Amino acid sequence: MDRARAWLEEDPDPETREELAKLIETEALGELAERFAGTLQFGTAGLRGELGAGPMRMNRSVVVRAAAGLAAYLKHQGHDGGLVVIGYDARHKSADFARDTAAVMTGAGLRAALLPRPLPTPVLAFAIRHLGAVAGVEVTASHNPPRDNGYKVYLGDGSQIVPPADALIADEIASIGSLADVPRAAGTAPGQSSGEGGWDILGEEVLEAYLARAAGILDPASPRDLGVVYTPLHGVGRAVLLAAFARAGFPAPVVVAEQAQPDPDFPTVAFPNPEEPGAMDLAFAAARAHGPDIVIANDPDADRCAVAVPDPGAEGGWRMLRGDEVGALLAEHLVRRGARGTFAESIVSSSLLGRIAGTAGLGYEETLTGFKWISRVEGLRYGYEEALGYCVDPEGVRDKDGITAALLVAELAAGLKARGRTLTDLLDDIAVEHGLHATDQLSVRVGDLSVIAAAMRRLRERPPAALAGLTVTTAEDLTRGTDRLPPTDGLRYRLSGTHEARVIVRPSGTEPKLKCYLEVIVPVAAPSALPEARARADALLAALKTDLSTAAGI
Repeated sequence: MDRARAWLEEDPDPETREELAKLIETEALGELAERFAGTLQFGTAGLRGELGAGPMRMNRSVVVRAAAGLAAYLKHQGHDGGLVVIGYDARHKSADFARDTAAVMTGAGLRAALLPRPLPTPVLAFAIRHLGAVAGVEVTASHNPPRDNGYKVYLGDGSQIVPPADALIADEIASIGSLADVPRAAGTAPGQSSGEGGWDILGEEVLEAYLARAAGILDPASPRDLGVVYTPLHGVGRAVLLAAFARAGFPAPVVVAEQAQPDPDFPTVAFPNPEEPGAMDLAFAAARAHGPDIVIANDPDADRCAVAVPDPGAEGGWRMLRGDEVGALLAEHLVRRGARGTFAESIVSSSLLGRIAGTAGLGYEETLTGFKWISRVEGLRYGYEEALGYCVDPEGVRDKDGITAALLVAELAAGLKARGRTLTDLLDDIAVEHGLHATDQLSVRVGDLSVIAAAMRRLRERPPAALAGLTVTTAEDLTRGTDRLPPTDGLRYRLSGTHEARVIVRPSGTEPKLKCYLEVIVPVAAPSALPEARARADALLAALKTDLSTAAGI
């Protein structure tokens, strides 16, 4: 109660002050204990959590401390007076958190510039490099539930922070005393021009530069005839994606009307993530009505891109492509366009990318999970992660970018259409050349994080000897690191027998989930053998799920 009252005195937000005052007045000790049991930890994903009052929630007090810690870190790194660019999405409190960050940066002697309105995360990542900033902040919780928000930090190379920067920033945050001691600029009042009284508000020129760069990744001579249904899932992607498609010369996509406008409550979906069951239902209904060639979706901050294709055998006639399938398609497209450099992916993504790169004589690297690692691969030309993230222009945006990925998918699909072919046909070609790499995921969302810890402990203490009838030939505890990877909380099994397979188990870094990534490889002698190979792969993946669930006790 004492900590709650002290927090209440400093809270700059009338809404969370009122919320906390009621909890104190009603002596809601259980709720208060949860909110004041510690502090929301700053890590390589920055901050992410549920909105509300108290140090274990996302709120303006927590954001002011985070911004002050980041400012102190930047100054200690010799960046006093440097530019910090700040972007934000359309979630609850995002604009407030962005303005608070600008006020703190300016008060600390740094220069701050806000993007002009809620925009996709990749626009912020682009702006850092384009403007020569020393750091950037994006206020977003990506595809988390409506009650969440987050705080993502980038350094001057346009990549997200990695150790030791995260720990050094966390130390600076922990050293912040009273909020009253954190200098904050008054800011730019309504009607003032940019820069008067505080930080700058950027104009449209940054977005224009981003759009010009995005259109420039395409072959100007490639076909543009393509029908697309598009959904931004109530996020901030619509205006930017439509502008990018127009600039590139594609017909305007049909936008799913019910999900077209930014809405922080995400009213039509249980979770605003294209991978979640039901999230694409309205898009598929629009596809059945309009008959496009493909369906494209962005997550709410538009750094991820989902693709669906017509499939007569699927329920409703449409099938979502897995992130690994889109990753392989884009890789094959870039190879055929003559791309040079290194292709990279995280360890949880399909090993197919390595085979595509090897056949093309290109470099290939595996990294830990997250684009903060992929983006740092030397000589990177293309990187992807199975969770619908693709970096197709690392010199422009050194992070996943759902807008440029959508453009490249559209270019590929339009080129295939001009030859009477489809994305599905190209996937078949890839399977015949490199073997069918079938992937799936066992993902368990929990209400109690101890369930995840118990499952990981059980697998470490009693590792399985076999899964799905395949022998576990190697079992790696990734907390020890490998000759190519730094330590991380995860387990990797390689299996062999009638077929090759791989399983990786890890806790999610952003959600209360245990994630298990499964892959089986089935050779394909000829196109006619594909149906049998897919049936075999599906059976093996189902058996892997069952056996792994039993082994983990989940």
